[in-house]
Amino acid sequence: MTAIEPERTVSVVGAGAMGQGIAQVALVAGHPVRLYDAVPGRAEEAAEAVVARLDRLVAKGRMPAARRDAARERLRPVAELAGLAGSALVIEAVVERLDVKQRLFNELEAVVGDGCLLATNTSSLPVTAVAGPLRRPGRLVGMHFFNPAPLLPLVEVVSGHATDPAAADVAYATAAAWGKTPVRCADTPGFVVNRVARPFYAEAFRVLEERAADPATVDAVLRGSGGFAMGPFELTDLIGQDVNEAVTRSVYEAFFHSPKFTPSLAQRRLVEAGLLGRKSGRGWYDHAEGAERPEPRTAASEKAPGSVVLHGELPPPAAVLPELIEAAGIGVTRVEPDYGDYGHLVLPGGARLTLTEGYAAASEAAQPNIYVDLALDYRRCERVALAASPTASPADVRAATGLFQALGKRVSVIDDVPGMIVARTVALLVDLAEDAAGRGVASREDIDTAMRLGVNYPRGPLGWGRELDVEWVRRFLQNMEFEYPGGRYAPSQPLRRRAAVKESLLQS
Repeated sequence: MTAIEPERTVSVVGAGAMGQGIAQVALVAGHPVRLYDAVPGRAEEAAEAVVARLDRLVAKGRMPAARRDAARERLRPVAELAGLAGSALVIEAVVERLDVKQRLFNELEAVVGDGCLLATNTSSLPVTAVAGPLRRPGRLVGMHFFNPAPLLPLVEVVSGHATDPAAADVAYATAAAWGKTPVRCADTPGFVVNRVARPFYAEAFRVLEERAADPATVDAVLRGSGGFAMGPFELTDLIGQDVNEAVTRSVYEAFFHSPKFTPSLAQRRLVEAGLLGRKSGRGWYDHAEGAERPEPRTAASEKAPGSVVLHGELPPPAAVLPELIEAAGIGVTRVEPDYGDYGHLVLPGGARLTLTEGYAAASEAAQPNIYVDLALDYRRCERVALAASPTASPADVRAATGLFQALGKRVSVIDDVPGMIVARTVALLVDLAEDAAGRGVASREDIDTAMRLGVNYPRGPLGWGRELDVEWVRRFLQNMEFEYPGGRYAPSQPLRRRAAVKESLLQS
């Protein structure tokens, strides 16, 4: 694969934040860059903004002044599309409307040579449809950068139905030459990142809609227990509720209203009210100057039990807990399990303490039951969430709280909701990633790379599924589907196949 040579011109159409970022990336890589926008004067303003960012890099010692000066000489705003003639690559970053993009590329075909590679930075529209009206649709490829483009390393290289493999190869090699990490993917709704990431937002919103926890608590649990850099409420406030909700609706509609991608009514109401997040001053949180950030629900300090009883072996994601409990000086008595496939702990008061199984704790109403949410790493996590059945006494909840506090964790006691917070989110991320891999959207390696680099997940969802045990994920989702019939949580066929293969290997 051969990248476009640095001496050849790269043009960017659309001078908003994303277009400016892409122009900066190409400029720093050594290309002459032309910048065009349909709004008069905007390309000149954007060029000045790009140079200002390069000035800041020089001031911080991250770029030599001579390199900045050379880049400034190579950057040229143009007032007409005709000014893009002679380009080797044109990347559009205009409004997310199919008719606008189609019209633009039709006009570009009349300007650039037949050897010019055309790329769309669309995040939600089909690359196939964007290229449909072109005389030579094979030269159009998706190059989906992530905002801010100069900082985030991922580029999804998307092949439409008519994309020439050689065009995709050039786009891939060029992104790599620019210091990016490209991944190849097929032209399916949401590509990789926006397809697989939907549960991260949707499950948090559903927990809120069921009044099991407030936004601050959900965010704190997903950060402190799940290992995510930001929680979904604070992240969508940063992205913009309108932007995030539009992507969700686009993917939902493109998948013919699949229940796995159903949008959130609570988020829709925010958008309708104009509460778009930081850019409007308020979203899930108040972003006005001096506004206090709400505190997550955190349990008061409680006394740890002197001992617990371990029935059987805890499921793989929680298998380390007995070791941690003993290391904290709490006795663990081991006995054979008397029911169920997976083991559990029993507190001194008789309540059962176990990893969430996808059921509501109330489903075990006859037995006092307390569920603990999933953690990325129980050794290092700083917070865990607990949910109790109606039959669990306040003393039982205090004992469970004190147990995890003795392990050095903050505890959030949430209301009883099937699958809790982290577990339901991660299980669906694993499921959608398995489904994408099974349908050939991208390679397994590229899917995990895309999710780690594109949305900063602590672990790729396919690797996470292996760590958790795909059979555990399958059972968890089947239990969730029992609680919420309708298909949203039904394990995908690729996940079921992988779980079945593992089970057959264990039995052989």
